[in-house]
Amino acid sequence: MDIKNLIEKNKDYILEMRRYFHKNPELSFEEHETTKKIAEELDKMGIKYEIPTEEPKTGVIGVIEGAKPGKTVALRADIDALNVTEQNDVEYKSVNEGKMHACGHDTHISMLLGAAKILNEVKDELCGKVYLIFQPAEEVGLGAKYMIRQGNWFEETDSIYGSHIWVGLDAGKISLEAGDRMAAADMFSIKIHGKSGHGSLPNETVDAVVVGSAVVQALQQLVSRNYSPLDSVTVTIGSFHSGNRFNIIAGEAEMTGTNRYFSREIGARIEEDMNRVIKGVCDAYGATYELDYTYILGPTINDEKASEIAIKALEKFAGPDAHSTMQKTTGGEDFSYYLEEKPGCFGFVGCRNPEVGAEYPHHNERFNVDETVLANGAGMYAQYAIDFLNEN
Repeated sequence: MDIKNLIEKNKDYILEMRRYFHKNPELSFEEHETTKKIAEELDKMGIKYEIPTEEPKTGVIGVIEGAKPGKTVALRADIDALNVTEQNDVEYKSVNEGKMHACGHDTHISMLLGAAKILNEVKDELCGKVYLIFQPAEEVGLGAKYMIRQGNWFEETDSIYGSHIWVGLDAGKISLEAGDRMAAADMFSIKIHGKSGHGSLPNETVDAVVVGSAVVQALQQLVSRNYSPLDSVTVTIGSFHSGNRFNIIAGEAEMTGTNRYFSREIGARIEEDMNRVIKGVCDAYGATYELDYTYILGPTINDEKASEIAIKALEKFAGPDAHSTMQKTTGGEDFSYYLEEKPGCFGFVGCRNPEVGAEYPHHNERFNVDETVLANGAGMYAQYAIDFLNEN
C-alpha cells in the first residue's frame, strides 16, 4: 500500500475540510451541523455510518470493512469548539460569533476524514474493521463516555488511536511515545461555614476569609509534604469568593479549583487527603466545611505495544526523523476513558511555526496551525489502522 502517494493525493481535500469546520464551529453537544457535514462527506465516500440515537444526537460512528477477516481498530477525532471570539484575520475565520475552534478540533475532523478516504481506497487489502469515531463534547469531558454508550463499536474494538494537534511541538514532528501523556483532571469546590459579625468585633465571629485563606495555604503544602517529589501533582485554587461589605466579617467563603496528576494511586487518595487538611484547618478556627469533589478525567496513558506500532507506522511514510519525544502535559483529555479499557495510543501532531502565526497557545483567540502538517496527521491515522490490522 503506497500510503505516501494517497496522503499527497488527498492533502487538498484535508485542507478544504479543515477550513470549512474552522469557519463553522459549534460548542459541546451542539455539533448538529458539524455532524451533518461529516455524514455528508462519508456518504460521498460510500462509507457506512451511524449517528447516535441518544440526545443530543451529535457525533458520527463510521465503519470501513476490510476484505479479509481480522481484528478491529478505532480511530477517534473530537469535533467541538470553544466559547472564544476569534481574532485571526483569515478567510476561514469563524462566522459563529463567540465560538471558535481554538483548540484545533477542526483539524482533527479533517485529518480523520482524510484518513477515511485513504482507508476506503485500500479496504480490499485490509484484514479487519476500522471504526471512525467523530466524538462530540471533549471540551467538557463528557463526549467519550457518550460515544462508548452508542452501539457495540467499543466492545468490538481491539485497539484505538487518537491524536491532538499541538502548538507545543514543531511542525513536522509527531510525538507517540508510551506511558504518561496527559494528566487526570479533577474539579472541586470548598465551602467554609464560619460566623459573621461586625468588623469591629472579630472576637464574636469565625472569619471565613481568614479560615479560607488558611485552607488555601495549607493545600499548597499538600503536594510537597504528602506525595513523592518524583510524582507530578498540582493543586490549584482558581476562585475564592467571600464577603460583600467592608465592615462585615464574612461567615461564608467558597473556593473552586482543580487537581492534576498522572498516578491512579494518587487519584485514589487525593480527595481523602484534602478532607484531612481542610478539616484540620477548620477545626483549629472553629469553622465547618463542605468539600464537593468531582473526578472528571483519568490520566491518558499510552500502551507500550500500541505506541511501538504507531512509531513504526509514522516512520513508514514520514521517515525516522518525524518522530519526536515530548514531555507529558498536565492538560486533560477524555480519550483517557478509552485507554482505561482498551490498549491504544494518543499522539501529538506538532503544528508550531511562528512564520505562519502558529505560535499562540491552545484556547487563545489567535490560535492557529501550520496547515502543512495536516496531511501527515491523516496519514498517521490511516497507517496506524493498516499496520495494527495487518500485523494482528
